[in-house]
Amino acid sequence: MKNLVVYLAILLAFGAGIFAILERGSHLETARSAAAAETATPETPQTPAAAGHARSPLPILLLQLITIVLTARALGALFRRIGQPPVIGEIVAGIILGPSLLGAVAPDVFAFLFPPASVGLLKLFAEIGVLLFLFAVGLELDVERLRHQARTAVVVSHASIVVPYFLGVGLALFLYAEFAPAGTGFLPFALFMGIAMSITAFPVLVRILKERGLAGTHLGQIAVTAAAVDDVTAWSLLAMVVAISASSGLWAATATIVLTLVFIAVMLFAVGPVFRRVFAAHAEKEEPGKTVIAAVLVVLLASALTTELIGIHALFGAFLAGVIMPRQQGFRSYLTARIEEFSSVFLLPLFFAFTGLRTKIGLLNDARSWLICGLIIVVATAGKLGGSMLAARLTGTAWADAFALGALMNSRGLMELIALNVGYELGILTPRIFAMMVLMALVTTFATGPLLSLADRLRRVERTDRHRQSVVMQGDPES
Repeated sequence: MKNLVVYLAILLAFGAGIFAILERGSHLETARSAAAAETATPETPQTPAAAGHARSPLPILLLQLITIVLTARALGALFRRIGQPPVIGEIVAGIILGPSLLGAVAPDVFAFLFPPASVGLLKLFAEIGVLLFLFAVGLELDVERLRHQARTAVVVSHASIVVPYFLGVGLALFLYAEFAPAGTGFLPFALFMGIAMSITAFPVLVRILKERGLAGTHLGQIAVTAAAVDDVTAWSLLAMVVAISASSGLWAATATIVLTLVFIAVMLFAVGPVFRRVFAAHAEKEEPGKTVIAAVLVVLLASALTTELIGIHALFGAFLAGVIMPRQQGFRSYLTARIEEFSSVFLLPLFFAFTGLRTKIGLLNDARSWLICGLIIVVATAGKLGGSMLAARLTGTAWADAFALGALMNSRGLMELIALNVGYELGILTPRIFAMMVLMALVTTFATGPLLSLADRLRRVERTDRHRQSVVMQGDPES
């Protein structure tokens, strides 16, 4: 009873005080309003409070995040059910939310959901997601495997770069006059087209191998090693193209390339060994701890910042930071699980949506544009699949396995989209050719599953033919 009395007394006393203060303040408000009315200009219509809040940056961003993540997850699950990598569904989700579909079907909804003022913030989130993703790709790169198996895969890997690169540069001769942006030289345009034709989606390839039970097979090991060598080479070439495109002259480009090589050497032979030695004890633990995670993030961000300042884009620094991490498998698996899960579920769909905002399929508005788009897809497939398959066959691989290897190397996925966005930001690609190249990335990645199924049928035919030949040889001693 005593506590109740004290409680009520406090409420009554301070409540009365608050009421008295508010009453006194209302008189001040009345006097101030009267004074303001004497000098006021004619009133303008005001937006209701709820509508004003809805148009402010934070609610728009939250609405974008909800829409993008839900759409990406739904289409990713749908594509998984039809036997395709979920990343294809997520890329399609980005295109659906862009001007190609949502902007055409419901322009008012598109304008409300993605106002021009909000695109910059969405781009920053998307770029952070790409940095974390490429860091995870660097973590998955097994340097020791490259050292031991590179000799068996180097022919396939470099053939899968040289052949499509040659075809891409040749294709640039026919595309440059009509599709290159004004002021872009032929050299950066041709070199970039070669790179765009040469990239393999290393993470998608690894996941396809796991889903089909090929990860531990001889074919799977060659494919992973070849794709890893392929990506390292292709991204190094892309860094050179970026340096040439972003520099004002030959000497500036040379300086950028030299600085890049020096930075790579410092990361591989100085920062990497020191980091691994300092955190050797922590790397042996199943959960290294928050201090180690903080140190990893600092190295990641510092490496990305350095390459951005050098002039070759922050994503190269993020990839290299992943490569130099401690090699203990448990440590790398721990980091991959923490970083990749967050980036793939939350941040990468933002990148797909941002890419979808740039992809305007409506620009392909005549038969000639679609024919050129088809030509790009054919050239990309012929160079990557054909080059890899023939190189594998020349090294003694059976035709079915060589075809399967070519199909895997032809998968481009997210890595291609990252490269295409780099080219778009550098002004090498126009919106029209950008849309064609995005469609090429989608088609070549989508075709990987059906082509692997075709390779399985070819493999069964080869086994049947060998079995028949064996029976014939055993039944006819003279033969």
